[in-house]
Amino acid sequence: MALKARLELRQGQSLVMTPQLQQAIKLLQMSNIELTEFVDSELESNPLLEREEAAPDTAAAEEGVDAYSSDGEADNAPDVGLELANVADGAKSLEQLDTEYDNVYSDESKAEAQVRTTEAPMPDSGWASVGNGKASSFEGGAFDFESTLTREQTLSEHLTEQLNLSIQDPASRLIGVHLIGMVNEAGYLTADLDQVAEQFGTSEAEVHAVLRQMQMFDPPGILARDLAECLALQLIQLDRLDPAMQALVVNLELLAKHDYPALKRVCSVDEEDLFDMMAEIRQLNPKPGNAFGAIVVQPVVPDVFVRVANDGGWLVELNTETLPKVLINNAYYATVHGGVTKQEDKTYISECFSNASWLVKSLDQRARTILKVSREIVRQQDAFFAYGIQHLKPLNLKTIADEIEMHESTVSRVTANKYMATPRGIFEMKYFFTSAINSSDGDEVYASESVRHRIKELIDGEDAAKVLSDDKIVDVLRQSGIDIARRTVAKYREAMRIPSSVQRRREKRARA
Repeated sequence: MALKARLELRQGQSLVMTPQLQQAIKLLQMSNIELTEFVDSELESNPLLEREEAAPDTAAAEEGVDAYSSDGEADNAPDVGLELANVADGAKSLEQLDTEYDNVYSDESKAEAQVRTTEAPMPDSGWASVGNGKASSFEGGAFDFESTLTREQTLSEHLTEQLNLSIQDPASRLIGVHLIGMVNEAGYLTADLDQVAEQFGTSEAEVHAVLRQMQMFDPPGILARDLAECLALQLIQLDRLDPAMQALVVNLELLAKHDYPALKRVCSVDEEDLFDMMAEIRQLNPKPGNAFGAIVVQPVVPDVFVRVANDGGWLVELNTETLPKVLINNAYYATVHGGVTKQEDKTYISECFSNASWLVKSLDQRARTILKVSREIVRQQDAFFAYGIQHLKPLNLKTIADEIEMHESTVSRVTANKYMATPRGIFEMKYFFTSAINSSDGDEVYASESVRHRIKELIDGEDAAKVLSDDKIVDVLRQSGIDIARRTVAKYREAMRIPSSVQRRREKRARA
């Protein structure tokens, strides 16, 4: 077959996402922490961007509030108070970016651009008169506050101090340091002793000897290889590891199943002694390492606030503290753009201005979209906010998307990693989207989350002498008009970590 060159004209359609468009979509699904980190990185890389440090005006903050009347109707979408740069004199590509952006989101009106220049000098903090010497002294330099900070002692440091005091042999101490490095946050040893012995060229007995000595360190139960050994080490230090207690620790799986007859047989004790031994086990710490260098859990910062209005409706407002406020320094852009002569420098400045304009526009549109979706969620779940979880309605992404004229994927990105603070607590926005369960008469449907809550209420209120089985729960729910299968009840019960009726009966009998 002969090869030859020829020209062909083809016509086709394709969807091409520009980098700016991909960035806007990513901004939607970012949490407030991820968004702050992203904006910080952009501030470092783009010289035209700067952070707005001025305190927000009260009137501007109120513009982020969306009020609902008692009949459920909302006012027009508010301005969230974010400043936009004037992009009218920008490159021609910016107008194309606007068109691409509006195709992704709903057909909303474009935010009116504003110009702000920031040439005010930084305010004097009062430390300039101190001097400019070394960091750790006031003699002519800024004082290094970081050198005065304290922190909590880590588990590794705590064990190393005890190792240096209790073990003097250099070889044994070296093995101990290695074992400390293999301890996880809970205080359990994750190392294989055979591999440790092979690595140090010593016998396994010597490694075991070092480990046994270190297992007497504080806190009790440290450097255990499993839960049974952790509890046994604590009982040894309490002088309570008798044969009966040893048998109980070895058979923890029976204790987890609440199989008391089997435990009485293996421990050779009566029921009263068994319950006393179980009470002692409950006083022990299954994770002794958690008391050292614990990771501070960051509280959830809500993105949206929902408050009760004066007319009995709901006020929906954005949390302005989670919205990064960035501006474009147009004065600096005009100065730099007019002073450069090289084409590559002009291209770089134009790209920085284009990216900065797009980022400011994306942040503003992200805030508006979050508020719009939140407003519709509150409208759809009005009964939940007013009366509680029993009135939570079945809701899906398509319902919200159709009401606000957006795509389901956009709603999904908006509700991801976003939280709403309400009078009933802080909820993730995904919480309000639940599947539907039909009623026995077919007239109405129930949200799966409300059915879970109903099942938990039935189990919490059951009598020790009449523990409800899954079949009995099905009968009770059907009498209430909820048509549900037994396997669904079992699935919801297991998801809530509620044991079976047999185990609950044993637990209630033990506590009686």
